[in-house]
Amino acid sequence: MRASVASRRFDPAFDGLHPSLQDLHRSGGTLRGPVAIHFGAGLAGFAGRRIARRLGIPCETGEHTLEVAISHDDVALHGDRCFDDGACFASTFRPYGHWPTGGWTESTALVALKLQADVIDGGWYWRCTGAQLGRLPVPRWLLPRGEAYKRIENARYRFSVSFALPLLGEIVRYGGLLDALAAPVPIER
Repeated sequence: MRASVASRRFDPAFDGLHPSLQDLHRSGGTLRGPVAIHFGAGLAGFAGRRIARRLGIPCETGEHTLEVAISHDDVALHGDRCFDDGACFASTFRPYGHWPTGGWTESTALVALKLQADVIDGGWYWRCTGAQLGRLPVPRWLLPRGEAYKRIENARYRFSVSFALPLLGEIVRYGGLLDALAAPVPIER
């Protein structure tokens, strides 16, 4: 079987992922389908919409189309998300260490999140354990709380992401059931 940066870092827990997720993270692929986007109320909603705008997430509550392209190279996992055939958001996940004590650093324009990955009931779940804003570490009490996972439900991919901030609560959440399409077509970095 073909190895990828994900299968090598999860070994031996990789075998605990659902076979469809194993295939996605060995060979890459594109998922597409409807997702519901929700924002918090009041100040939480304001903060959620500001962050959403910077990440290319639609700022309107309701149903939208999401396409996620998963690809790998020798050193990183790439997750490219596009909403409503419009704005795209590219993430690069670079591994450090090995499962279960190692993790991944998700890098975007200014923020780098330290993430742990757990295999739960065949699904892939992320936990934020640290962050940096530019070169400055974010204090632990200010870290965003969130839930991000992908798992298989009725032969489809359940994709879910939510973020909450201390004192504000949940600021943005999106998720839905996606279908596998084809090999990924990564966006330009």
